[in-house]
Amino acid sequence: MNVALVGDIGGTNARFALWKGNQLHNVQVFPTADYTSPEQAIGVYLAAQGVARGELAAVCLAVAGPVSGDEFRFTNSHWRLSRKAFCAALQVEHLLLINDFSAMALGMTRLQPDEVRSVCAGTPDPSRPAVVIGPGTGLGVGTLLSLGDARWMALPGEGGHVDLPVGNAREAAIRQQIALDTGHVSAETVLSGGGLLRLYHAICALDGHAPVLTTPAEITEVALNDDPLALAVIEQFCCFLGRVAGNNVLTLGGRGGVFIVGGVIPRFAELFLRSGFAASFADKGCMSAYFEGVPVWLVTAQYSGLEGAGVALQQRLCAV
Repeated sequence: MNVALVGDIGGTNARFALWKGNQLHNVQVFPTADYTSPEQAIGVYLAAQGVARGELAAVCLAVAGPVSGDEFRFTNSHWRLSRKAFCAALQVEHLLLINDFSAMALGMTRLQPDEVRSVCAGTPDPSRPAVVIGPGTGLGVGTLLSLGDARWMALPGEGGHVDLPVGNAREAAIRQQIALDTGHVSAETVLSGGGLLRLYHAICALDGHAPVLTTPAEITEVALNDDPLALAVIEQFCCFLGRVAGNNVLTLGGRGGVFIVGGVIPRFAELFLRSGFAASFADKGCMSAYFEGVPVWLVTAQYSGLEGAGVALQQRLCAV
């Protein structure tokens, strides 16, 4: 395969890279709000790399949302994409669209030892699925399966939109408080950048505090400076994440381990590692013992989605 393009397009940023020799080259990040379409952003990227339209052997884009048919609508941004129009505009013959968390899952196969931190100790069972879950602009959930012979399958899904699970009366009250503003409360309603702010407002309302913080970044900053209220918000966020991750392990039989990814958790990694995540993760009543030995890792790699898009493209073209 000659030079190809891979992209990882989320709700806030689009990341693009050239894929040559089974490796990423020249990664650049583009805010989606600054461009009218993926074609426009990719055109700017290719011009900067000196690659003319028509020179790409193939394109793989990891996109946030369910993939089917010709028309794709991005879940958390204004971008739209028609496969036919895209290929015509960029003079591309092979376009592969995959769910962004399918790409993220495939990216876990290329992690380096210094790109993960242990959250829960254990030994992965390579014959069982691994769960990939990550709060960012939204909440992504993916599943990784080994097919043997260094080949992998990632199962797409929309697990971030399951109902938010609760494990005690306090969490039920928080969920009900959030529901007053949002109606249905999905996992993503809380476990995302915007969800962190919703959680803060809910806890302020329940505990009689006047909310003064206005962004997720402010909540994280003051929590890292030991503000008790912000610390309580971060702690509850981590516990909810543990419950959702644990539900996925039970549903999938995910003894291949759990990878925590996304842009939110690494911003307060040390608080996360000390949080109630692990206890909530395995808080499943009669099934709590199932979690013994299931490893959980916090992923710190920058471009796992792009790596996974490259893996998907490589596997697809080698199979043709």
